[in-house]
Amino acid sequence: MTGRVFRLHSTLELPLEELEEFLEDTELPPEIDSVDLTRRNNTLILKAISKDTDIGKYTPTAQLKASVSETRVYEEEPPKTAPTWGDEEEEEIPSELVEFACFKGDRETVLQNTALQFPMFLVLRELALLSEKGTLTAVLEKDDDLQAVRIVEGEELPASVEVVEKPRQGNGEDGGVNWRDNKFISE
Repeated sequence: MTGRVFRLHSTLELPLEELEEFLEDTELPPEIDSVDLTRRNNTLILKAISKDTDIGKYTPTAQLKASVSETRVYEEEPPKTAPTWGDEEEEEIPSELVEFACFKGDRETVLQNTALQFPMFLVLRELALLSEKGTLTAVLEKDDDLQAVRIVEGEELPASVEVVEKPRQGNGEDGGVNWRDNKFISE
């Protein structure tokens, strides 16, 4: 299977524990032997280990990059009441601190390096289907066809690729700085 990832945007969040279980139990794409999970402070790096021996040990393979954040998760929703200033003691709602892996950003922020990039995107896609929070959108080429992917809160939704003749207003020359005629630079 061949493919390339052209555009990607992710806001996915899933519990770190679920990510670790996923990496232990999942069936990886055929090009990937395993995924090496490394944590440096609050950064996670999931690096693809190739099955192909032709990829040299010094060739950087694709990796997914995520930040780790802690979120307090309540067993039940806390009541929304006005603050009381009396001697009443508030009943504490049971909760726990959970670490989340947050795959947030565009292509180069989340999916880095080109060797095995498409198979690693497929791993990210499977993670998106597990995630209950966030979205994954991408434009990719698979077997010579352009495809759009959109997964919102674990559910794959319809998506399409639209080719337009003119780019949207605001992305081009109209709103940008004209560096050639800038009096502070050209003098």
